Amino acid sequence: MSTTELLLHFVILLPVLGYLISLFVPERRELLLSAVAFLTVSLHFIGFTALAVIWMRSGFTTINYKELALFKTDNYEFYLDFCFDKIALTYLSVGAILTFLVSIYSRYYLHREKGYKRFFNTLLLFYLGYSLTVLSGNLETLFIGWEVLGICSFLLIAFYRNRFLPVRNAVKVFTVYRVGDIGLILAMWMAHHLWHQNINFQQLANDTLVHQELEAHSTTGIFISLMILITAAAKSAQLPFSSWLPRAMEGPTPSSAIFYGSLSVHIGAFLLLRTFELWENQTSVRVLIALLGLSTSVVASLIARVQSSVKSQIAYSSVAQIGLIFIEIALGLENIALVHFAGNAFLRTYQLLVSPSVASYLIREQFYNYKPRALTLEDSLPKRLEHSIYILSLKEWNLDLLMAKYLWNPLKKTGRGLSFIGLRSLRLIFLPLYLLGTWALYSKANIPSQLHEVLPFSFALIGLLMVLKSFSERNNLLLSWLLIIMNHFWVALAVSFNEDFGHQEAYLYLSGIFAAGVVGLFCLRKIIKVERNIDLALFHGHVYEHPRLAFVFFLACLGLAGFPITPTFIGEDLIFSHMHEHQYLLAITVSLSFVIDGLALIRLYGRIFLGPHVKTYHETAYKSS
Repeated sequence: MSTTELLLHFVILLPVLGYLISLFVPERRELLLSAVAFLTVSLHFIGFTALAVIWMRSGFTTINYKELALFKTDNYEFYLDFCFDKIALTYLSVGAILTFLVSIYSRYYLHREKGYKRFFNTLLLFYLGYSLTVLSGNLETLFIGWEVLGICSFLLIAFYRNRFLPVRNAVKVFTVYRVGDIGLILAMWMAHHLWHQNINFQQLANDTLVHQELEAHSTTGIFISLMILITAAAKSAQLPFSSWLPRAMEGPTPSSAIFYGSLSVHIGAFLLLRTFELWENQTSVRVLIALLGLSTSVVASLIARVQSSVKSQIAYSSVAQIGLIFIEIALGLENIALVHFAGNAFLRTYQLLVSPSVASYLIREQFYNYKPRALTLEDSLPKRLEHSIYILSLKEWNLDLLMAKYLWNPLKKTGRGLSFIGLRSLRLIFLPLYLLGTWALYSKANIPSQLHEVLPFSFALIGLLMVLKSFSERNNLLLSWLLIIMNHFWVALAVSFNEDFGHQEAYLYLSGIFAAGVVGLFCLRKIIKVERNIDLALFHGHVYEHPRLAFVFFLACLGLAGFPITPTFIGEDLIFSHMHEHQYLLAITVSLSFVIDGLALIRLYGRIFLGPHVKTYHETAYKSS
């Protein structure tokens, strides 16, 4: 093994080792927990710095290394690929320095806090996901790190899990992340059909392989680019997803600094930088990215000027700067975008870390050195327009309301209208129907060809209806859980009617679903037996009395959601790779069911185990952090 490969393995595996070690450190050993974080980040910095020296000596040639094929068939390969270049070096350097500084700050800030160990465990898991994302050499590897970042966001926002607003906002942020996840899956789906392989980022620079293919399939190229843009916008809080970022500030100040001020929020820009060669010749996409960045910068700047909370003001200011970074990337100014990212990340981290003392400082300054408000640009506008902009900015341009009104509320309303779906109908109608569909799968030769086109969408639609019902269910825990499991079985049946999706691949996908489903069912039966009635319209906070059960159920939820701990993670990508390029309706239906599947699962976990405890002998926490 060469020195380059050895160093690359070291840089990839060290965060994994640091995270695993932190899991076994006792909660009372605060100094040891923080020392593991310091040592992991420091050694990681030394490792990729040594790798950077070799990269520079080789003439700045991109280091690309195909690590491991996790699953392979004649027409499909899911493999881990890693690359190292100036984009990776910039993001790794900023990430390591800021994580080290935030670790030092957190050591004192969270001293004697109940969740001290939980915070450092999650911080190291985040650093692992961040490193995987930044070093990824293809979309599949990037998606693993992307998922880890998403779940770490949920855990850190809901860090104060005995309070109402942190838990509710954590669920809100996860819903937006879930939209981004599906955008990435759809981009991977269409990329499979365009190149008939899992293309890596280094291959995107190959003009023959990429641009000539895109010229012949321009619509497909635009679709992939738009899915990547939606994913990047959701992760980097660009319009119309901007409102989630200030909601994420309910977590501890250190997590706000490292996540939403500096690192995680810039990953959307990283995705655009990595895929630049894919859409650089698509003028319409570049204009759209620039317009999105410009409109986000203007709107976020206006909102930031009227915020009463220091953290929210910093959040919207960061969103505005990322909008400018989007413009720079669209113009092809890669180096300026990287410098802008580093500057914005360091500035926002500093601002958020000092934010607890800013309010008292400003009050004292205003008391002793009062100055009248200076004239601003808005004062030159007609008063009616100025006041309208002010009210709109106070209401954050109703971004939350628009998302709820036109996206989440219609889904809930549809789910509530499916009252005929219950345990009885599952046994008497849907189970026999599923068995009939399975028989049809094994007897495809006897079924008219016209039905072959209709059945996949019909089965996927039944799965979507089930998960919609689960999302809106408020009374029956077991029904909600069983409907989520059945959704995956219907999806597998739907895709199995495509001629290139074999039974072995369906079993791979469903093996993770079955295992996670059984574990989750056991947890739900136990919590129902102990606590009896659980109303899903409320938060119950049972994690305090049943921490181990909560942890096991959380792992089961991750398994059903396709998190990279079961074969289902590979199975989801496998399912989309076997949908034909003309099956847009099937792909959208399955994508929507996966989105709502994740929301239903995280809502189940949050309602049962997080939030203020329903029992009155527990201390009632503040509503917000």
